[in-house]
Amino acid sequence: IVSKYLAEHGIIIEKTGLYSFFIMFTIGITKGRWNSMVTELQQFKDDYDQNLPMWRVMPEFAAKNPRYEKVGLRDLCQRIHNMYRKYDVAKVTTEMYLSQIDTAMTPADAWAKMAHREIERVSIDDIEGRVTAMLVTPYPPGIPLMVPGERFNKTIINYLKFTRAFNSEFPGFETELMVPGERFNKTIINYLKFTRAFNSEFPGFETDVHGLVRETIDGEVKYFIDVVKE
Repeated sequence: IVSKYLAEHGIIIEKTGLYSFFIMFTIGITKGRWNSMVTELQQFKDDYDQNLPMWRVMPEFAAKNPRYEKVGLRDLCQRIHNMYRKYDVAKVTTEMYLSQIDTAMTPADAWAKMAHREIERVSIDDIEGRVTAMLVTPYPPGIPLMVPGERFNKTIINYLKFTRAFNSEFPGFETELMVPGERFNKTIINYLKFTRAFNSEFPGFETDVHGLVRETIDGEVKYFIDVVKE
C-alpha cells in the first residue's frame, strides 16, 4: 500500500516486500530531492492515523478500484495484515525457499517437453508432486522459486493458494508469480494457494506469480500451472 501511495505522489519504489520496500538513490541526488520522499512518508503516516478514505489519499487508485473508495487507509492496511497473519505468509515465504526440492529432470528436458507440447494445465489444488514445465517466480521478491523439472511441494502450493486468495480480495495489489522441470512440494503449493486466496480477497492488490495462469470459468477465477504430462 505504501508503494502504491508513493507512486501516486510521484515517488517510484524499486522493490517491495511484505513489510518493507527498497528505494534506490542515484549518485548526486540532492537533500531537497530525498527530503521530498521523507515528506510523503510523513504524509502517509498522517493519513493513516486519521484513517482517511482511499478516494482522498489515493484518488487514481480508487478510481480504478472503486470497491476501496470509502475504505479507510488504516482499515485497509489492517485487513491486509490480518490476511498475512491468517496464512502465516512471513513464515511461508521463508520456508518455501528453504524447502527440499525434488528435481525430476533437467531444465533442458522440461523445456523439450514443453516444446513438444507434452504438458498439461493443472489446478493448483492438484499439483503436489507434479513437475513444473515453467519458471515460477513470485513478485515480491522477484527471485526464482522453481525451475523447469522440479516438483511442487506443499509449502510452495500453500503460497500459491495465498496468492490466489489475496489477489481476489485485494485487486490492484496483486502478487506476481513467474513459473520450468522441478516438482511442486507442499511448501510451494501452500504459497500458491495463499496467492489465490489473497487475490480473491483484495482485488487491486494482487500478488503476481509469473507462470501462474488465471482463467475465469463459469464466472469463477481459477488458478492453473503448466506441468509435464505423466
